[in-house]
Amino acid sequence: MAARALREAMSGDPDGFSLPHYFPVRVYYEDTDFSGIVYHANYLRFMERGRTNYLRLMGAEQHVLFAETETETPGYAFVVRAMTLDFLKPARMDDVLEIVTWPVAVRGASIALAQEVRRDAAVLVKASVRVACISEGQAQRIPRSLRTLMKADIS
Repeated sequence: MAARALREAMSGDPDGFSLPHYFPVRVYYEDTDFSGIVYHANYLRFMERGRTNYLRLMGAEQHVLFAETETETPGYAFVVRAMTLDFLKPARMDDVLEIVTWPVAVRGASIALAQEVRRDAAVLVKASVRVACISEGQAQRIPRSLRTLMKADIS
């Protein structure tokens, strides 16, 4: 990944944003088990970072989502409803990985996403993720602005 693309991915600059979304992650000692291989649960963390950054670039910033002001009702949040993982190959300490995220389907209150953890051209982990949009503990329709950015059917 080029230095400019890395800065854009990390800075949240949506200029030139396109799908799929790529998010770089380096594997550190703390991410591995006793054998130097990434511990399986840490892939969930990596993918969460990729999803969070993807949604942030689309305008759904996590720190703003939960905001409540005197004039506004509580914000909305995205929660994982379902996830299926397929572990194909291991990652090791010092690997530079790309977390690749793209929307598969956007419905009223949920988004189906596909994610892959890649090292160069090799796909290490594949995931299908369904997130739900909620507000005050109840399902809420995804905001129109976000649906538009995801090129979803906005009917």
